[in-house]
Amino acid sequence: MVHKAIATSKFLLIGLLLQMFATSAGAQTDTLHLTFKEAEKLFLQKNLALVAAHYNIESNKALVEQARKWDNPTLSTGQNLYNKDEGYFKHGEVKDSLGNVTPIGEFSADLEQLIKTAGKRRKQIDIAKTNVTIAEWQFKATMRALRATMFSDFYTIAQLKGNAILYNENLNRLSKLLSAMEMQLQAGNIARKEYLRVKALIVSIQQQIVDNNKDIDDAQAELKTLLSIKGKTYIDVVAPENEKAELPTISLAQILDSAKQHNTDYGLETYQLQLQRQTLRLQKALAIPDLTVGINFDQHATYTPNYYGLNIGLPIPLWDRNQGNIRSARNLVKAEEANMQQIDTKLENDVFNAYSRLLNQLKLNSGSNKQFYVDYYQIYNNIVDAFNKRQISLLEFLDYFGDYSDTREKELQQILNFRLAKENLNDIVGVDVID
Repeated sequence: MVHKAIATSKFLLIGLLLQMFATSAGAQTDTLHLTFKEAEKLFLQKNLALVAAHYNIESNKALVEQARKWDNPTLSTGQNLYNKDEGYFKHGEVKDSLGNVTPIGEFSADLEQLIKTAGKRRKQIDIAKTNVTIAEWQFKATMRALRATMFSDFYTIAQLKGNAILYNENLNRLSKLLSAMEMQLQAGNIARKEYLRVKALIVSIQQQIVDNNKDIDDAQAELKTLLSIKGKTYIDVVAPENEKAELPTISLAQILDSAKQHNTDYGLETYQLQLQRQTLRLQKALAIPDLTVGINFDQHATYTPNYYGLNIGLPIPLWDRNQGNIRSARNLVKAEEANMQQIDTKLENDVFNAYSRLLNQLKLNSGSNKQFYVDYYQIYNNIVDAFNKRQISLLEFLDYFGDYSDTREKELQQILNFRLAKENLNDIVGVDVID
């Protein structure tokens, strides 16, 4: 059993050293130090999903220009193709024996223009403009969602970086202790079970380091994708632990009002409802027939040569008055009105929940708790000194050692949770209401 534990320890140590060597080698050549503000600037400049969403806006703007265009006029012509007496495409005149002139051949032309009635063209332009606004809100939604992911990845890496420092400090301290204990074990001054207990704790810490490095690699990969960074570049996040422990400077009611102006889901649904109402107005307008106006020319086929005429066409809405499309549009408006009410209720609940979550995290990051960590770490340092002076037993030291590691991990997690709580509120509102 002892040999198995030692073999496992060696295996983990080799893997740990290889991983640390690879990370160290990469850091020496391709380390990119970034604060969150610098990462955010890089994100806004290079994120490809934002670039694609921007092109969607430009695409919809082009459709506004298209909606402004009039329908093209229609030109149609006709002429004689074949006559068995005269042949193909024969035009001109012939005289009989009495001198009477008879025209040969026929040519006609019609030019028509569709004129939309009931303001259909204006209504189509309005719909196209609303689609541009929807695309802009979709861009904002994409940006806020990706920024929230980037924020989480960035500060998760900061937390894991703190864990890495803790684990390596613990590993170094216990490794020195184990070396000293190995000499004492050989001298017969300590029991082997005490030596193995420290050895097992080292194996556990080595596994923690391996798992922690894997989590860092996963977060690094996602963050690099968001920032469009390729290759072996390692992003060294610069994130001091001192986080402002304060609430937003505006009231909860003001936060809710701001959310109704800037929340992307709320904004999108507002304009989706507007779009359906505009579509209903267009469908009602489509029930009114459009007018076709044209002129025509006929060379020989009418009562007088070289005839010029005026054409006016108007469909008779006898059977189809667009009833089905109008009824469908009305139902879609009602559906969007229900969705709007749902979004309004959800937004209010989300804001209250995010604010409450922030308030709870603020209590954990209050001054009294911060002072607790300062006092606790000072006591731990005293415990280490006491153990080095053989004033406490190994068992007592290991108990304090385990408590110290748990406490430090919880502190780092609380810092991350507080940051995420602030970002969650900002993300729901749609603008930063707290730094």
